[in-house]
Amino acid sequence: MPYIRALKFESTFYSFMKALKYLNKYFSKYKYRLILGIIITVCSKILALQVPQIIRNSVNTAEDYSKGLITDIAVVKADLLNNILLIVGVALLSGFFTFLMRQTIIVMSRLIEFDLKNEIYAQYQRLSLNFYKKNQTGDLMNRISEDVSKVRMYFGPAIMYTMNMLVLFVVAIIKMYSIDPKLTTYTLLPLPVLSVSIYILSRIINKRSTIVQQYLSKLTANAQETFSGISILKSYGIENKAIAEFEDLTNTTKEKNIDLFKAQALFFPLMILLIGISNVMVVYIGGLRYIEGSISLGVIAEFIMYVNMLTWPVAVVGWVTSIIQQAEASQKRINEFLKHEPEIKNNQLKPSTINGKIEFKNVTFTYDDTDITALDNVSFTIKRGETLAILGNTGSGKSTIINLIARLYDVSNGSINIDNKNIEQLNLDNLRQSIGFVPQEAFLFSDTIKNNIKFGDENASDKKIEQAAKDAYIHHNIIDFNEGYDTYVGERGVTLSGGQKQRISIARAIIKNPQILIFDDCLSAVDTETEEIILNNLYKISKNKTSVIVSHRISSVKNADKIIVLNKGKIIQQGSHTELVAIDGYYKELFDQQLLEKEI
Repeated sequence: MPYIRALKFESTFYSFMKALKYLNKYFSKYKYRLILGIIITVCSKILALQVPQIIRNSVNTAEDYSKGLITDIAVVKADLLNNILLIVGVALLSGFFTFLMRQTIIVMSRLIEFDLKNEIYAQYQRLSLNFYKKNQTGDLMNRISEDVSKVRMYFGPAIMYTMNMLVLFVVAIIKMYSIDPKLTTYTLLPLPVLSVSIYILSRIINKRSTIVQQYLSKLTANAQETFSGISILKSYGIENKAIAEFEDLTNTTKEKNIDLFKAQALFFPLMILLIGISNVMVVYIGGLRYIEGSISLGVIAEFIMYVNMLTWPVAVVGWVTSIIQQAEASQKRINEFLKHEPEIKNNQLKPSTINGKIEFKNVTFTYDDTDITALDNVSFTIKRGETLAILGNTGSGKSTIINLIARLYDVSNGSINIDNKNIEQLNLDNLRQSIGFVPQEAFLFSDTIKNNIKFGDENASDKKIEQAAKDAYIHHNIIDFNEGYDTYVGERGVTLSGGQKQRISIARAIIKNPQILIFDDCLSAVDTETEEIILNNLYKISKNKTSVIVSHRISSVKNADKIIVLNKGKIIQQGSHTELVAIDGYYKELFDQQLLEKEI
């Protein structure tokens, strides 16, 4: 039969949807819900297909009465009333099963959407810092939102309507063939044309869907960057330029969407045309068959109902194909990240105890995205409880050292040992949990001050939070706010000054009570008097803890046990403050310069 061959052709086409094969595990997880949904769908459609047969009986009864084959009008009325009640009952029961069908299949799609979003988010957490340097935040957000939504449509509406279509076609065609094979053949003649048209259009839709999703990512990334850097845009007065750039991008995105919907728009006119032709076939061929006496008038009415009942499934073929094509394009983008292996892997699943001794042995590190060698044959040792200070010009490799201690990157050459064990053989979670890190650019979450400090210890009491704030010399500022510790700081702490954000970040690190404390030039936004208070507090707190301080100020590092000076990734000086000021070099020059500035 032509239509069955076309259906097999469609099935072969779907088998090439390789990206969607990744999702088969979710079908397995929710197989009982899916099977139940399919059974309910079959029951619903079988019930719905009883209506045309009842209509045929009603028309035949009326025709028999008009021909005089039935003379008792009471019998005709009773038969028609009985058929009306049957139609209402079947419709209500079919509607109830349709409700249950949506409760199983559509709810399943929402559960899978939940699982997939969590899987993607967990993968984002596993991926290394280098991954985020190479990918835009807007693109990451688009894949976990827009792309997952497209994939959900594949699990929900696509499956549900495909089952509707298959059941309706199989049952309806069997019934139609059992009544009149010739009329059925003419009625279904236009449908294979529709299947071939769908195949051609679906290839176009797949390509255009991929392009649309790419531009949506660009649009999201542009908007995210604009909102994050709104203060810069306003301070430079380039809002109009930003608006023009966004408008250009939205226009391009609009054009790509229009191209996609132009292809999709061909489905429904084509469906209406072909269903209309089928109805003409029923009326014309059916009329001829009726004149011949081969069929009754009720059969023609039944066939017209079957054709119109098949209208939505035929339309759904196109819509479902479009959904699957878009889901394929979206899942392909999702798979790119799900299959991405993190560069930094946890090689030790057993717990590791961290005490705090750090040793760099001939460490060389090159950033693969820029090919810049940030560290060149660097060696030093920090004993547990000691403080190491790192100085150097911008780009000398200071921040790279602390990133390597936290194992945000792995070394290119050489080795890093923590407590005499190679850092790559330590449990990664234990290592990072043992580090209290205060970055150069303080990052606060859009939450209360209390919760931002508790990020270091989620079980911390109010008393412990206040003590950490006092040690970071920020408590007196916090209590001056109207809401105190319950003050919301806005996105990235936008409502606070640079110095306040830095000190809250310090409080967050202190409250964690880690074995290793790392301060990456985190006092650059405070005055020297505040800096002195904070440093005195930190030296008290950091007893028996290993500390690493990166700074441009001599005042921040003078009390450190060991100071190293970096230049172009190499250690050019190292020693204590007393030792370094006694010899000519970078450290003494910086000390004399800052001492003069202080006197002035």
